[in-house]
Amino acid sequence: MMSLHELKGSGEKVVGLLATFNEAFGRASMHGVRVELIRTQADSLGIPLYEVWLPYPCSNELYEERMGDAVRRFMEQGIRRFAFGDIFLEDVRAYRERQLGMVGAEALFPLWGRKPDEIARSFISLGFEAVVVCVDGGKLDPTFLGRRFDAGFLEDLPEDVDPCGEKGEFHTFVWSGPGFRNPVAFSFGERVLRDGFWFQDLIPRA
Repeated sequence: MMSLHELKGSGEKVVGLLATFNEAFGRASMHGVRVELIRTQADSLGIPLYEVWLPYPCSNELYEERMGDAVRRFMEQGIRRFAFGDIFLEDVRAYRERQLGMVGAEALFPLWGRKPDEIARSFISLGFEAVVVCVDGGKLDPTFLGRRFDAGFLEDLPEDVDPCGEKGEFHTFVWSGPGFRNPVAFSFGERVLRDGFWFQDLIPRA
């Protein structure tokens, strides 16, 4: 969300949001958020959502094939630039640049090189609202699930956990803030442990 905020602030025209979803569970990959909530989020932001559906489990080869198809569809419309929210992981950036470069597309990294703590606190001060929906059980206690992403949350994080969850320690769902026409309404469902990760289910509400 901060990457999107930076792009819009710099005058970039954002034509779509690209997200991957799990065919077996109907949820966003890694975050575990139901596709219905992601669709509502995109609608509130007023930006079209483009969905890439992946099987579970999914090989890296199949992931690259389906993402490649999605990128090519955008490029057929004249779109050549794809933005990501990465901050400092060099290997991840290099992978994205390599994959896009193979088809003549460009990768943008609006948050690259900024201090994660500064990004996290800026997110809060700007008025965005987010809830923690996934934690790596090997790095964070499941009691962090369902918490609001605020100053108290940041203060409670262990010292070795990145405040933006850049290394996959946790994931969030942003439900309100600048650019949202309406907050995304939800209630809390059950908590589930799968493959070492804890997930907090969010149930859509009208």
